[in-house]
Amino acid sequence: MDAQSWPWPTGAATGIGSMPGTDVAEVQRIVLGELPALPHLAELPGRGPGADVIGRTAGFLVDLPVELYTGRWRVAARSGKDLRRAHDLLERDLDQLTEQADGFTGTVKIQAAGPLTLAANVDLAIGGRLLRDPGAVRDLTDSLAEGLRGHVADVRRRLPGATVLLQLDEPSLPAVLAGHVPTESGFSAYRAVETSAARDLLRIVVDAADAPLVVHCCAPDVPLDLFRTAGAVAVAFDLDLITQLDPLGEAIESGLGLLVGAIPSTLPASGVAPSAEQVADRVRTLWGKLGFPRPQLAQQVVVTPTCGLAGATPEYARTALTTAQETARRLHEV
Repeated sequence: MDAQSWPWPTGAATGIGSMPGTDVAEVQRIVLGELPALPHLAELPGRGPGADVIGRTAGFLVDLPVELYTGRWRVAARSGKDLRRAHDLLERDLDQLTEQADGFTGTVKIQAAGPLTLAANVDLAIGGRLLRDPGAVRDLTDSLAEGLRGHVADVRRRLPGATVLLQLDEPSLPAVLAGHVPTESGFSAYRAVETSAARDLLRIVVDAADAPLVVHCCAPDVPLDLFRTAGAVAVAFDLDLITQLDPLGEAIESGLGLLVGAIPSTLPASGVAPSAEQVADRVRTLWGKLGFPRPQLAQQVVVTPTCGLAGATPEYARTALTTAQETARRLHEV
């Protein structure tokens, strides 16, 4: 297996997506400066509705408008001001990426919520999560797949020399699979979605995207095999939540790329951020336990924060990205 097996250069680091603040020009400049090998399109949820991961992703839906109602996104009869705001915010972000990454020829990562997480967080017009209606979930997935295909094509037009890597955020997927998504009353939960059905839904997006796809899920029970068999080229996870090594070893053996969340997403309670060498030692130790060749580590693994950085201070967010890139550099040193 060589470095060309994954859509990023050896020794790469990236961010999960979200960043603190509201100044997209400044934040995108920081991302491009600190993560030259694998920058990402910055998300700034601090700007409010439409910049949050659900509202932003709902803006990609084709022929399926949404609106805000009592603080939640729900299916709407027609597009309105809430959806226009989401579109406007995304357009500003893309304009900054286009301007600041002009001439970029590496890999750039973009992010959106996955279909299961979207179904668990968007309501039907009549009430209740989309998740309650399998037909609605399939319609949502088809709509999302079409919208993300267009989004990838748009980024590709803006950065014609770049390779686009699409990340699907699926934080709700473990709860969806376990039947733990609560109903509105809170006294019961929606029926669990079968693993095979979830795989089929993810596969629809993977097949439509026309770009290599990574799935991000920061949960203790990351379904690595589900993501791999759905066609993802990589999975992003929180290293602190990994307790079983065998599934991880099987994923590496199968050729699944790993975006390893190894940098705390907020400053630790001690007030001291871990050094790049400390983080690199953790990753090397894990890799050593799994028994794979050291040179393969920097090829197959991308270093990231444990999750999005929206909850961090601007100063720490920059430190986290710097540490991630320096950690990746150290892991590249054999």
